[in-house]
Amino acid sequence: MGLMRVIRLWALRKKMPICEIARRTGLSRNTIKKYLRAEIVEPQFQSLDRTNKLDPFAEKLTGWLVTEQRKSRKDRRTAKQMHADLVQFGFDGSYERVATFVREWKGERQRATQITGRGTFVPLVFQPGEAFQFDGSEDWLMSVASASSCR
Repeated sequence: MGLMRVIRLWALRKKMPICEIARRTGLSRNTIKKYLRAEIVEPQFQSLDRTNKLDPFAEKLTGWLVTEQRKSRKDRRTAKQMHADLVQFGFDGSYERVATFVREWKGERQRATQITGRGTFVPLVFQPGEAFQFDGSEDWLMSVASASSCR
């Protein structure tokens, strides 16, 4: 339930005082009065499309991450090494931004893998008697002739 609906419910139906609503929600009394006077149900906020310093280098970094993913774990470059390489290409942003990009990229790849069904493990569980059971032991048979010659 949205915050605006909760404020309206408390104020109009339950006749709760504005100071009590302010205490429970953590909003100021003026804000609550403004919400009650307004005809909107929920406030709409505009999200700004912000660019960051890493955007011009995102394609290059993504290419590096794809290449590094194919390598063995010991041969992969770390995010710090990738940041140092980006600095050589003219990137003047922080390491934290690169690390965040790498973390988000890996999370997206993991979600994509889970959605497509690849990389999942489905254990095969059978009730007793539903499947065959094989014994891995070896049995050797000695012929009677060879056994009598050993005496």
